Amino acid sequence: MNAAWEWNDINEQKAKRRFGIKRYRAGQRKLIQAVLEKRNALGVLPTGGGKSLCYQLPALFLPRAVLVVSPLIALMQDQQEKLVERGIPAVELNSTLSSNEEQENIDTIQSGQTELIYVTPERLENAGYLKILKRAGVSLVVVDEAHCVSQWGHDFRPAYLSLRNAIRELGRPPVLALTATATDEVAADILKQLELTDPEVINIGIERKNLAFEVVRTVNEDVKRDRLKEILQEQSGGAGIIYVPTVKQVDALCEWLIEEGFRAGQYHGRMKTPMRETNQQAFMANEIDVMVATKAFGLGIDKQDIRFVIHYAVPDSIETYVQETGRAGRDGKPARAILFYRLEDRRVQSYFLGGKYPRRDESLALYRTLDQMPQPEDLGDRTAEQWLAEVTDLTGKRVKVILALLESTGIIQRKPHVSKIRDFNTDQEFAAFLEEYEQRHNGDRQRLDAMMLFGQITTCRIRYLLDYFGEEVDGDCVRCDNCLAGQEAAENNFRDASLSGAIKPASSSCGIGAAVAANS
Repeated sequence: MNAAWEWNDINEQKAKRRFGIKRYRAGQRKLIQAVLEKRNALGVLPTGGGKSLCYQLPALFLPRAVLVVSPLIALMQDQQEKLVERGIPAVELNSTLSSNEEQENIDTIQSGQTELIYVTPERLENAGYLKILKRAGVSLVVVDEAHCVSQWGHDFRPAYLSLRNAIRELGRPPVLALTATATDEVAADILKQLELTDPEVINIGIERKNLAFEVVRTVNEDVKRDRLKEILQEQSGGAGIIYVPTVKQVDALCEWLIEEGFRAGQYHGRMKTPMRETNQQAFMANEIDVMVATKAFGLGIDKQDIRFVIHYAVPDSIETYVQETGRAGRDGKPARAILFYRLEDRRVQSYFLGGKYPRRDESLALYRTLDQMPQPEDLGDRTAEQWLAEVTDLTGKRVKVILALLESTGIIQRKPHVSKIRDFNTDQEFAAFLEEYEQRHNGDRQRLDAMMLFGQITTCRIRYLLDYFGEEVDGDCVRCDNCLAGQEAAENNFRDASLSGAIKPASSSCGIGAAVAANS
């Protein structure tokens, strides 16, 4: 690791040149300052808002490495390669590394020769990795895509539940949590789950002035494909992403697009890693114009010239929709966010949401099994979580989620090992535990309802999105399909009235509004 720079105006400008920037984007400077002041912080910056700079630049000024927790291996590989190109040492720890590669990176960490360490949340569930990181020292923990830690969020991931304990084990270094979307409820839950005291909270908002939203109503697959073909033929340049809900649809739609003569590729979680990486690299190199993908694609992909994002079906929430559409137009040039809307789409998303949280009977079964837990020495090679999964016949993810709730209510402790420390005090407390995930499932249904309504409204779509996230609304966006349709209708009405003589023409320096005002 290079000697940490002193934070002053000269070195700040030097660091900005290192990253090829002339000025900060909104919110970046405040978050960087909070990090350098060793404060906890939460940054809600839109997709393409420059979240990574908020920890990569401070890494040059901090005495020890910055630990970055990322949910996607492709994301960390992309960032790590770009940092090395800039002469900033960075390593990663994830499941794709060979034994020799992993040991080499561990040696680099232990010798203090790296500025940034990228890890998956699963790695921080391992006591051995935590011991290595603690011994080397960590100046800052970054939780990227922090909405994944919130069980009230749209993309909850059980592996993120280990982060609170990992941060404790590392000696509670300052934490920087970053996400592109968070309602007030999710933001509060992020702070709670990560135990961030006295945080600096910077929320820039979701609006991107260069992004135009539109909805295409369809009645069947043939109409969808016809309209999709028209839209792709209209595009004059730049690449795009088409999001579909299922792997089967990815395969079918990509095959059809290729048959129709489009340079299309595909990406989903069931593809083998080499094929996913090959397709992603082809997309980044503009060898593929259209990427057909599930939601597994796009997180952290730094491609500036994506001109459109099409949702071939309604996604599960406004949060998901805003995050995915935000991948278009990162270069600041005009881009399109197009939603194909069918009422039937709700059934597919309802099916996915139905399996997201534990059922009441599953929570009850695990709780009752806690009294039968063997002592750690009797578990053999299994972890407590693995033993519980075997006995209850629940998946490992289900077990993690239920244990997290039991820990938050003070029923169990997970360190030094999983053990029950008290019973529920009252029947009401026990009932609340069983109903907790039912309430969260209801929240998911409400988010899906809000997404369905987005496809039905006839008013400004940006206004609707801003209102959903509790942001101030100054007026209509004047660029979404509904606003443009309203403008066109107003112009037609004005033109008809003028031709009939009902309205006298305004001077050439006035627009429609001025003409109407002059004759009102």
